[in-house]
Formats: sequence, C-alpha cells, structure tokens
Amino acid sequence: MDCALRGLLILLVLGLVFSVTWQVVSRYLLQAPSSWTEELARFLLIWIGLLGAAYAYRTGAHMRLDLLENALGSAGVRRLRVFAAAAVLVFALAVLCAGGLRLVLLTLELEQVSAALGLPMGLVYLVLPLSGVLIAVYALINIFFEEAG
Repeated sequence: MDCALRGLLILLVLGLVFSVTWQVVSRYLLQAPSSWTEELARFLLIWIGLLGAAYAYRTGAHMRLDLLENALGSAGVRRLRVFAAAAVLVFALAVLCAGGLRLVLLTLELEQVSAALGLPMGLVYLVLPLSGVLIAVYALINIFFEEAG
C-alpha cells in the first residue's frame, strides 16, 4: 500500500509539473495561454496535499512537539502515542471519510462540474474520503504496533 501511494504521488507531481510547464510554454512562447492547465494544476495540488498528508503520517514526517514525550517514561510515551493515533483515527473517520463522502455525494447529486475541464467535482473531492481511509488504516497500524511494542 505504501509503494502504491508513493507511486501515485510521483505521478501526480509529474502531472503537476507538466501542467505548469505547458501553461508557461503556451502563455509566453506560443502567446496563446491554455485554458485548462491552471484548473488541472489546482486539482492536482489538492490531491497531492491530501494524499501527501497520509503518506507523511505513515512515514512520521509530520512536525510534532516532543516535550510531553520527553517528560514521560516509556510506558507513558506508548500510551500517549496510542492516544494520539486514536485521535487521528477519529478525525480521519469523522471528518475526512464521513464528511468527505457526504461532499462527494452532494456534488455528484447536484451534477457540479469544473469550469475548464468539465470534470465532475465529486471526482475532485473523492480525495477526501480516500485520504481519510488511508490515514485511518495507518492510525490503526500505529495503535496496534504501539500496544504490541
């Protein structure tokens, strides 16, 4: 799952680089700016941000304060990490999965489409529940490994 997420993030970043590069080329060299590149870049950045957050959570790359951890013993640190992972799990399920799924369904029901690409906005917002599921799975992994550790 980690390799697939990393590969998807690489493809999304490459798509973003291509989109922005084409925008610059079409605007300044061809004197005919492309109408779809800005919107595509915006949507790709949204997906990269949310899926990147899931990947960063998995790899422990998010910034954290360790003042409390330094004051606790090993058992206290383990309990604190389980509590933090449980809080992340609740947030991921309640806000990203449930709230994101409601947003996806609402925009699909209202048949909202993007202005330049004509994409259903529900597809753009689908990254919310997708990243929520990934973060929830990673939080469960963290909980079980901390409890076993």
